[in-house]
Amino acid sequence: MSGFESLSHGGQPSNADAAPTDHPVQATCDGLTPEQLAVVEHQGGHARVAAVAGAGKTTTLVRRVLHLLESGEHPKRLLVLMFNRAARDDFRAKLQSLAPPARQLPDVRTFHSIGHRLTQSLTRWGFLAPRQLLQADWQRERLLRQAIMQALEAGDSETRESALESERIEAFGQFCDLVKAEMTSPAALFERLEYAGSERHFVDAFGIVETMLEASGSMTYADLLCRPLRCLEANPEACQRVQGFLSHVIVDEYQDINEAQLRLLKMLAGSQARVMAVGDANQCIYEWRGARPDAMLARFEGLFGQASDYPLSVTFRHGHGLALAANYAIRGNRARRDQLCLAAPQNPVTRLGSGTGAAALLAALERWRDAGRETGDACVLVRSWSLSVSVQLQLLRAGIPFRLAQEERFVFRLPLVQALAGYLQLAREPRRLQDPAHLLLLFSQPTTFVAQERLKQLVETLARTQTWPGKDSVVLQGLKPVQRRNLKKRWQLLCELPSLAAWSPAKLLEHVVDAIDAEKVLRRSAARREKGDEDVRLLDVLIEQAGELANDPEGFIELLRNPVENRPDGVLISTVHGAKGLEWPLVIVWGLNEEDFPHFSRENPLSPERLEEERRLYYVAITRARERLLLIQDGGDHRPSRFIAETSVEECDRIAGALARDDSASVAVRDPRIVERYLAAVGRQLPLTVDSISPAPAMDSAWRVGDRLRHANFGTGEIVVVEGDPANPVIEVRFDGAGRRRLIATRAPLERLA
Repeated sequence: MSGFESLSHGGQPSNADAAPTDHPVQATCDGLTPEQLAVVEHQGGHARVAAVAGAGKTTTLVRRVLHLLESGEHPKRLLVLMFNRAARDDFRAKLQSLAPPARQLPDVRTFHSIGHRLTQSLTRWGFLAPRQLLQADWQRERLLRQAIMQALEAGDSETRESALESERIEAFGQFCDLVKAEMTSPAALFERLEYAGSERHFVDAFGIVETMLEASGSMTYADLLCRPLRCLEANPEACQRVQGFLSHVIVDEYQDINEAQLRLLKMLAGSQARVMAVGDANQCIYEWRGARPDAMLARFEGLFGQASDYPLSVTFRHGHGLALAANYAIRGNRARRDQLCLAAPQNPVTRLGSGTGAAALLAALERWRDAGRETGDACVLVRSWSLSVSVQLQLLRAGIPFRLAQEERFVFRLPLVQALAGYLQLAREPRRLQDPAHLLLLFSQPTTFVAQERLKQLVETLARTQTWPGKDSVVLQGLKPVQRRNLKKRWQLLCELPSLAAWSPAKLLEHVVDAIDAEKVLRRSAARREKGDEDVRLLDVLIEQAGELANDPEGFIELLRNPVENRPDGVLISTVHGAKGLEWPLVIVWGLNEEDFPHFSRENPLSPERLEEERRLYYVAITRARERLLLIQDGGDHRPSRFIAETSVEECDRIAGALARDDSASVAVRDPRIVERYLAAVGRQLPLTVDSISPAPAMDSAWRVGDRLRHANFGTGEIVVVEGDPANPVIEVRFDGAGRRRLIATRAPLERLA
């Protein structure tokens, strides 16, 4: 079986993955592992290096560059490409520190800096028209705003104003960048990514942006890649002038580069340069920016041809328990290499655990502090920012300092949270019905799809008169009937709230959400399905948290409106995307519930591809830890994430403990195959028995979205949703003659069809 087929399908390691004569975890005399040394001394053509999290990539690549220089390669013929400026600066510093004095060193650049240099050269040679880079955020935002206004010129003012909200402008900016990153048409991208119908203007507005950029002689950062690429692909003479100068190109974080970067790399390398791609398909989590996991797999061969494959399977970050857990967690993915993650002998012992709810979160942080550890060494990771709200509120209540990777995500700064707190305040303080500023907030969130200036006029009238205006009132003129109805309905709700002051915060919020049809409004106003899902989940989180403070409504309102700032010594709260490339002694992954992580909804179900993407994101989350990893589900009505069962943290923790004690007692495991492979690779032995109580799920026979089946009563159908524990999933089937049905797969009379 190929080294790029899934471990979960019973494959054996390829020759490239086979352990050397020495165990791969043991360092050679010069401080490198045998795997690292093989990469450093690679000879011949192209190479792919699959590096697990914490594998010492930078050290290995620095040594690779020095080895090439010592072998006689001229530094001008070497190019090292890093993913961002921080990685570039770090690599440069390490390269300079290890290089002999006065040694001339090669270029270390980002893709954008290479694109900038190419743009300058192609402009100087006359192949590209000169353009000025828009570097300031306000310049880019003004450009996007003007394009949206032109695209919606024939529409009504409310539609234009709604489209000009900051979040939707930013969504349009991301759309423009992604069109260029994927080198596709705006219409094709719009359809493929299933943008909301309200964002249909994105397609026309993109063309307007391009026209405005050309007319003003300007370009964006995305143009630094796509402009020179289009020029080189269309002009053989220009291509000849940039090719033939490089003999080696080394690319880090290869799994995260997009289509434009891949094709630009191919143009630069030509037929002469040898490409070394370094990365990990298991950590490809930027698909929303154009990255694809197959960049390290079949796509590489399609662009460059055959390559030598090298594993960097030894992590220097965490211990055996987490290394095993990572192997368990990712094995369900097909689009990956068959490669184990192995812990180096000197790594810390990493303890693993799982828990439920805020009590588990707070207890873990208290134990951490009681052990004399700094809270700043701890990180709470969430799948999306909406899930961080419950973490923030719990830490506020407990008096535990924290900081956010993005300060604007503090709970009290979120407009929707401010509005929901405002509804609760109004119920207890009826005088706020006379406050135009307070009314404007409540009429604006969730949106009523009415222009802000119109709302200001209306709320000033309402605050003054305390009655709904007549149908001929100036403040209602020009509004559509549906807008009038929605505004009146919102006013009636606000007038009703003081009479409901005795209700609990949770019950009151549920009433508000139902009365204004908040879920439907939030989904309709979101540019992407996932953004709508996140806003709706924020509603759920707030209601759940309100339920925990049912006896202290004033305290709950105070929590929502408390102007907290980042504490440098506090626990870090971050999304998993924001944590890529980082690590902490203590990592807590919060919100491991079905529908939250993996993320899906009835409106946005999981496809096999999206499930693999979610599993890669989870893999990145758990591999950020060094000494302690805790997985937390919410409990209550939330079903635990399937990822918890797939990871087998308790089993992995037992094995790590036995290895640390050098125990001779047998250890019960769910799947001896993966453990035996792991132990053999690290040169250790343990007596294993099969855990008959909770055997490992048969991943190669699991039900998957798209599978055809036959039910004894409902006939044939196709699976459209798979949820829960892979060993005992709930599936939703679209039957050919019986409609959609939800079934417990292990109990239903099912037969898989070929």
